[in-house]
Amino acid sequence: MIPLLTLLGCAGERPSTLGVQNGQLGTCPDSPNCVSSSETRESHSIAPIVGTLSSVKQAITQMSGAQIISEEGDYLYAEFTTRLMGFVDDVEFLADPAAGVVHVRSASRLGHSDLGVNRERIEAIRAAAR
Repeated sequence: MIPLLTLLGCAGERPSTLGVQNGQLGTCPDSPNCVSSSETRESHSIAPIVGTLSSVKQAITQMSGAQIISEEGDYLYAEFTTRLMGFVDDVEFLADPAAGVVHVRSASRLGHSDLGVNRERIEAIRAAAR
């Protein structure tokens, strides 16, 4: 019973800070388990995806563990859940059609380090959305 309860606790609660604030996605915490195109710190910064929200959405639907939670206008929010432990990462996208890019933010809900998983995920979406 205890191992089951431990696994159920890996999802964590959905952050209340998700969404668009002041016209952009949120920044990352100090922990190295987040990347964002709104970040200025090199350790957390990642380039936006060149393309459309539609191409990003199509790429996400092909990925393991992905679930689109909400989509409204130029904003899309998805959760990615690991198969083994059930860890959840919150991934947000904000299209800027005038610039032809989609801004991104991908962050782990729990833990300190993600071993580069969030950065790798965004790069995989970038490659698939071309």
